[in-house]
Amino acid sequence: MLVLLTAVYAVNIADRFMISTLIEPIKADLHLSDSAIGLLTGVALALFYVTAGLPLALVADRSNRRNLIAASLFAWSLATAACGLIRTFGQFIVARILVGVGEAGGTPPSHSLVSDHFPAERRALALSIFSIGASLGSMIGAASGIVSEHWGWRAAFFVLGLPGVALALLILGTVREPARGRLDPPQRVREAVSFRRTLIYTWRHPALAHCLAGGCIFTLWSWGLMWWTPSYLIRSHHLSLGDAGGVLSLINGIGGTMALIVTSLVMPWVEKRGARAVPLFTVAVIAAGTLPSIIAFAASSTSLAVIMLWVFIPLSYCAFGPVFALVQNLVPAEMRSQAVALLLFFANIANLVIAPQLVGVVSDALAPHFGAESLRFALLPLTLCGFWAAAHFWIVARRTGAAAITPGSPLWPLPAVTPPGR
Repeated sequence: MLVLLTAVYAVNIADRFMISTLIEPIKADLHLSDSAIGLLTGVALALFYVTAGLPLALVADRSNRRNLIAASLFAWSLATAACGLIRTFGQFIVARILVGVGEAGGTPPSHSLVSDHFPAERRALALSIFSIGASLGSMIGAASGIVSEHWGWRAAFFVLGLPGVALALLILGTVREPARGRLDPPQRVREAVSFRRTLIYTWRHPALAHCLAGGCIFTLWSWGLMWWTPSYLIRSHHLSLGDAGGVLSLINGIGGTMALIVTSLVMPWVEKRGARAVPLFTVAVIAAGTLPSIIAFAASSTSLAVIMLWVFIPLSYCAFGPVFALVQNLVPAEMRSQAVALLLFFANIANLVIAPQLVGVVSDALAPHFGAESLRFALLPLTLCGFWAAAHFWIVARRTGAAAITPGSPLWPLPAVTPPGR
């Protein structure tokens, strides 16, 4: 089950990294500006991803999660393949909207399924393994630059989209739906929870709101920077599309996967150190990755920039599993899909709307003054967001200890009043 869901996550992430890698040929073929590229590759996907994500999460918390994952994967894989058939900007927008709606039904129910197969003290480990899908997907998506150089950018969408259809059928035939909350303490009768109650719970929880905010800013920093990295290497360091895709494929595939494997090996020891250990680990890896991210996008030397990317990108992957596990462990079983959907709502607004669109607009505005270097100067302020994200997880660590929230023992029922210090 975990291997198959990891593969689903890899297909999800590969789609995003593929279109990020193919920005330059798509831009040239359709005659688009950076602002239009931001709308096409980010906003079109994100607005419908986040719009569909919350109602689909409600469905996931009330129905068969396996069926929802398989149906969503089938739908977005067909939509991804359809992107290779488009001829106009408008057609591409419609195809990306369909991809976004499909992808919204993948990750939240996957996290909920994982949490019903692994107890609370093993969820950070399990979700770190699940997060290997991000590095593998990034590698596959970045490798689309090589496919594009040989057969054109349209072929890359077929190569990625069609295998997802087969994977959806495999999941439907092999994965079983477990009892919801079966590994949690049987402290009460479980019932469906409304989205309003989930929002109230999130707002009144002393740590969960900061966990979601930290996840949002972390995604803005890491994935927002990685979104434009292929174009940055092409424009500022004069790499070809194939070379940029090849470099990033290795960094994500080898570096990211190794970082996630190490995280998975370390996580059982971290989880034994107490409730504060996981958020403090998250603070450490995000803060450690921020400085190399600044250097990578400021360096004039291609070698130095690539070396720093080999540090920044793998370190950013180390936080994936811990962040996911924090959210899962801080909410009851019947609102887990909704909690993940909330995290993804804010995270995808950050990395699919703000980062592509804002960076594209700023790059266009700076282009008359800096030419091809305008993208570098648009990205540099984004590198500082790593410190901002780390600060939120520092607050999570403090409040987790202060509120005595332990994995598997979420605050329930809802606290009567907002805790002091909110």
